Amino acid sequence: MNKEQKQEVIEALKSKFSQYSNFYITDTESLSVAQVTNLRRHCFDKQVEMKVAKNTLIKKALESLDNEKYAGIYESLHQVTALMFSESPKDPAVIISSFRKAQNGDRPVLKAAFLNGDIFIGDNQLVNLTKIKTKNELIGEVIGLLMSPIQRVIGALQNRPDTTDVREAKAEVAKEEKTEAPTVEAKVETASAPESADSKTEPEA
Repeated sequence: MNKEQKQEVIEALKSKFSQYSNFYITDTESLSVAQVTNLRRHCFDKQVEMKVAKNTLIKKALESLDNEKYAGIYESLHQVTALMFSESPKDPAVIISSFRKAQNGDRPVLKAAFLNGDIFIGDNQLVNLTKIKTKNELIGEVIGLLMSPIQRVIGALQNRPDTTDVREAKAEVAKEEKTEAPTVEAKVETASAPESADSKTEPEA
């Protein structure tokens, strides 16, 4: 690779580092070509960009952007390096973890991760990185917390009997009681009243 080609790679890397605020630095040295292809497919499915580049070119690209900002990850630039760029801070970690389980191995190795300005060094950080809450997940949790009291109030109102209906039911019962009362009294009076003189039949002489 001549000087111009190297510069082209550096510029391409600078563009990616500027575009993404999250990237992972992994070691894919012991993976076969087929495994690397499979890993790329996993990344593509999750909208994660994977690029293999020389460590010296990666370092020059980062130094030219902000040497102090990225200084903490330079020691991780050794052996074969594959970069994973992602909008999500946790997707690359999930990809690496699931890929390992599928391959029943421990590759690729996580060397470092740069997430929104925070640097995580070492493969032992992988499990924690898979548990990071994304922005959408955090928003969802906040909305859930805010909605919970409202849902309880709505539930209570739905289960509570309507006072208007109760009043109407009581009024209807009272109305029926008033209507039935005279009818009963009338029946009692009719049963107990003496026969009139006109209604008696005189005995024949």
